[in-house]
Order: sequence, then C-alpha cells, then structure tokens
Amino acid sequence: MMQPWQIYLRGIAMGAADIVPGISGGTIAFITGIYARLINCLRAFDWRLWGILRRDGVRGVLRAVDAGFLASLLGGILTSIVLLTHLISWLLLTYPIPLYGFFFGLVAGSGIIVYREIRKWRLSLLVYILFGAFLAYALSAWLPSVAQPTALTFFVAGAIAICAMILPGISGSFLLLVMGMYAPLIDAVKSLQVLFVGSFALGAGSGILMFSHVLGWLFEHYRSATFATLFGFIIASLPHIWPWKSASTTGHPLDAQAITPWQYSDLSGQPHQLWLVIILALAGWFLVLYLAKQQPNT
Repeated sequence: MMQPWQIYLRGIAMGAADIVPGISGGTIAFITGIYARLINCLRAFDWRLWGILRRDGVRGVLRAVDAGFLASLLGGILTSIVLLTHLISWLLLTYPIPLYGFFFGLVAGSGIIVYREIRKWRLSLLVYILFGAFLAYALSAWLPSVAQPTALTFFVAGAIAICAMILPGISGSFLLLVMGMYAPLIDAVKSLQVLFVGSFALGAGSGILMFSHVLGWLFEHYRSATFATLFGFIIASLPHIWPWKSASTTGHPLDAQAITPWQYSDLSGQPHQLWLVIILALAGWFLVLYLAKQQPNT
C-alpha cells in the first residue's frame, strides 16, 4: 500500500502539471500508478454516501471515499500550485522556448503511454483517433475567449478545465489558454484574489464530481475507444505547444502559427536555441517513459 508521503509527492507533481499548458495532472496520475484509485475515490461521491452515513457514521463515509488518499493528494496539489505558480509564470515569460520544448517532450511521451493502453487493436479505433484529433483542432472554435473575467466565468472555466485535468493526455491549462482564462487565473492565484480563486475551485469541484462518473463508465465499457480518442487528441495538440511560433495577429495564443527554428530566428532576431530544446524535449520524453516503467501497483 502506498504511503501518505508518496501520495503527497504525486500530488505535488500533479499540481505542477496542472498549472502548465501541455501536460495534465491526469497524465501524471496515470503514469505514477494512482489514476484508477483517484477515479474510484471521486466516483464514491454519490447518493449512496447518505446511506453509509446513516449506517456507519462519519468514519464509514471517510472510508468509502478513501479520505486519507484524497487529503494527501489534494495537499500536494495545493502545495505545488501555491509554490510553483510564480516560478512557472516567470519561466513562461523568460524562457518560453526551452520550457515549451520540455513540455513538448512530456506530451509526446504521454502519447506513447496512452497508446499502449489501447487493447485489441482494430481498424474501427482509427475513427476514434480521428475524432480525438478533430476535437483538438476544433477547441479554439468551440471555446471562445472571455473578454472580461468574472466570478461566473471563473466558475465555468474551472468546471471545464478540471474535466481535462483528470484525463490522461489532455491539459486543463491548455483549455484555459483556449478560453483566454489562463493568464487571469495565474494572476488571481499570485495576487490571492479569493473570490476568483474560490469560484474556480467551486467550479472545478462541481465538474470533477460529475465528470468522474462519466469517465469511470467510459473506461469500464469503452476503454480502448476512450484511449484511442485521447491518443488522437494528444497527437493533434502537439502543434499547439510547438516551441517556435510566429507572432499572433489577434493577441490570442492559438492564433500563432508553428514555424521552423530558423524562421523564428529570422522573424524575431532571437536565437532559436535548437539544441537546448532538443535536449529538454528528450529529457521530458524519457522522464515520462521512466515514470511509467516505475509505475507501482495500487
């Protein structure tokens, strides 16, 4: 059985992943061996808890939802978000190209892990892969930017982003970028804007309790199709985290086009840092594969 401190460290890794666009906390949970346990804990929050409370009291409810596991994991996630928000924000501003190179390797490695979970390969799964790719390309059209963030928009953003954050391979922060809510959320956390951060957390809590039941059902009944969709989404989302981009003409991050390192140097007058990006991308790739190889039984 995994010790609380081990769960806490995995929570720290999940929190770090959730605040950067490109890799999800769900991916970290998946490759570190706690994903199934996390989903089962979340699915335990339903109407049956009332019967357990009446029969076994508060202790029975805590056992049913695996409260110790959730407390350790949530503690690690919150610790990571509070401590790393400023660092990630600074790195994204100061060293975006090397950092996105590392993200690119992480996500590409995650794609391999997700692909391995597709069991009993058949041609029909290609439809789900293409569907996942379509979702990735259509996000910018389906989730328009928010001009003026409010408590309500933070709530909605939290509900949407958390669904991606618990999916292996899909980044909730990426969806926040698409909605134009990534920078406002980072600023809200950095400046401790309780109303906005609380609204986001409330939306995330509501979304995760509802979506975990749907996700658990999909993994039980359509496991290969679900992973095939995730694989298609990951592959199609890689261009969005390509390190070298042209300047956006609208100010929206997704409007920037992927270009070659040499084109970037010509357009920006800045070094392309190609070799550093390659090294960091390979480091991210091998890190994911190593963590997956060390995956413990839970």
